[in-house]
Amino acid sequence: MDLPHQGYRATKPRARAAPPTADSVLFDDTSSAAPAMNSQGYYTPGYNMAGPSNDMQGGAGPNNLFADPMANAAMMYGSSLANQGKDIVNKEISRFMSINKLKYFFAVDTRYVMKKLMILMFPYTHQDWEVRYHRDTPLTPRQDVNAPDLYIPTMAFITYILLAGMALGIQKRFSPEVLGLCASTALVWVIIEVLVMLLSLYLLTVHSDLSTFDLIAYSGYKYVGMIFTVLCGLLFGSDGYYVGLAWSSCALMFFIVRSLKMKIIPSLSTDTMGTGSSTKPQFRLYITVVTAVFQPIIIYWLTSHLVR
Repeated sequence: MDLPHQGYRATKPRARAAPPTADSVLFDDTSSAAPAMNSQGYYTPGYNMAGPSNDMQGGAGPNNLFADPMANAAMMYGSSLANQGKDIVNKEISRFMSINKLKYFFAVDTRYVMKKLMILMFPYTHQDWEVRYHRDTPLTPRQDVNAPDLYIPTMAFITYILLAGMALGIQKRFSPEVLGLCASTALVWVIIEVLVMLLSLYLLTVHSDLSTFDLIAYSGYKYVGMIFTVLCGLLFGSDGYYVGLAWSSCALMFFIVRSLKMKIIPSLSTDTMGTGSSTKPQFRLYITVVTAVFQPIIIYWLTSHLVR
């Protein structure tokens, strides 16, 4: 029967909606790729979130760096400043010493070093002591064994310091202060000796071919004898020390006399009384002998405390 429609509405059964198909997807799946921006400012699929490429970074690659005019200008400016600084340093050093002349004293080879050491230890067998010249320029040490050098004195000084440290360590007296005092004392004695030689040549007006570097070289050769003396003392005790001291002192004195004899030249000027021609050779002889006799004293002073 029919129901009355007072207060009630008839309801019809609702039909279930079918599952959505591929054609009716409400939202796109964007989890696989991030959207990218298109030309209008909106994101489009396929955008690379790793960052812009090298072409978009502008100057990240080496080609872009060197193509940048500002980078080139900065590099050129830095290079010019470096060259100016180098020139200033070389100029300041040249005020006190000649770099080319200093290189001359280090132009050595193994053959020269071996021959020079043999001459320093056995000078009695050497016959030709004359320094050779080429167009008024002395030959380099590697070309003339009689030419003075600074390589052997420098290496001998370093070896002496190391040997002194070993000797002090054997005697359990090593300390940085004692080793520093030993090194500074050895260096100061050479400086004093060179200054005394220069002052003597100046006061006695003796003209010579000796330069300051020549005097440093001849004064530094004593380190070879000092090394030999200390080694003899460490190996054979006090008796070996005095034997080594006597040998190295005599050899060094003979070497200094024969070498300086070819270098120190008497002045050609004479005084008005005519006595200059007779006194100048005596001055040359005095300077040579005093310099040679002074070497054993320095060797003993610098090595006696290392051997007990």
